[in-house]
Formats: sequence, C-alpha cells, structure tokens
Amino acid sequence: MKQTITTFALSAMLLALCLTAQAQQPQKVPRIGYLSSVSPSVISDRTEAFRRGLRELGYVEGKNIVIEWRYGEGNEDRLPAVAAELVRLKVDLIVTVGAPGTRSAKKATNMIPIVMAQDTDPVGNGFVASLARPGGNITGLATLAPEISGKQLELLKEIVPKLSRVAVLGLRLGRATHKR
Repeated sequence: MKQTITTFALSAMLLALCLTAQAQQPQKVPRIGYLSSVSPSVISDRTEAFRRGLRELGYVEGKNIVIEWRYGEGNEDRLPAVAAELVRLKVDLIVTVGAPGTRSAKKATNMIPIVMAQDTDPVGNGFVASLARPGGNITGLATLAPEISGKQLELLKEIVPKLSRVAVLGLRLGRATHKR
C-alpha cells in the first residue's frame, strides 16, 4: 500500500512539473512582412485599416503580432532587395500592396504565403494560375477592373444620354511608365 501511495505521489508530482513546464513555453509570435512600392504617407489610410482589421481579429501590433513594414519609397528597383530582406527575417506571411510588390515577393520566395492586398489582373500578371485555382503561395484580392470597365461606360451613357466624350484618369502606385 505504501509503495502504491509513493508511486501515485511521484506520478502526480511529475505530471505537475510537466504541466508547469508546458505552460511556461513561450508562444511564437507571428511575424507579418508588409511590402509596398510607395512611401508610407501615400497609403497611410490603408495601413491603418490593416492594423484596425488585425485588432478586430485580436492581433495587436507589438503585443501578439510583429509587423515588418517595408517600403520602396516610389522606387520599384528597391523592391527585390526589400522582399529578400523579409524572407531573411523569416516572416510567416507577406502582405503586398500592388503588382510591383507582389512580383518582387514572388521572385523572393515560393514558400512563404503571399497575400495581395489588390491586383487588377493576377492571372495576366502571372501571380496565379487561375482565379478558381490559384495554386502556388499567392492569394488575395483581385479588382478585375478591365472586365467591368465596358459595363461602367455603358451605365454612364445610360445615365447621361448626351454624353459624347469621357476621360479616364487613374492612379498607378509605383513608378509611372510612359510610352510615346
């Protein structure tokens, strides 16, 4: 009987020590790499929305998540080095803003998941195989503006029947390309 009690006491003590050791194991804090071709001031509203969305999901920067913010500052030539830096930092995920950042992240890694914040044509840009089955390590949002621009113009003509000329202005994040 004494041996049974001693065995039981030792087992309970070992179990308690194991549970205490497990409880003290530090949790891995997720690291997100954020890659944009422009300067932070240009997309400050987007980065704040990103932070707010993470907070709504229970992630607070500096507390239970780390975000590595990297910017090309308007110089797309910097993006490959910046993307490679995020890979060296072993981030768990890379969030990209715009096609130039996604392109650089794709060239830097095929292992780390990449989330595009937006892209007008991820299939045409070669980021994903198809919208239905993207494959690879890239996912995210596609605005697909080219597919709906004709319908938008048609609706505008219906609303303003006497419309004879339309000018379309757009903002492209990153460096401008002009062909003459």
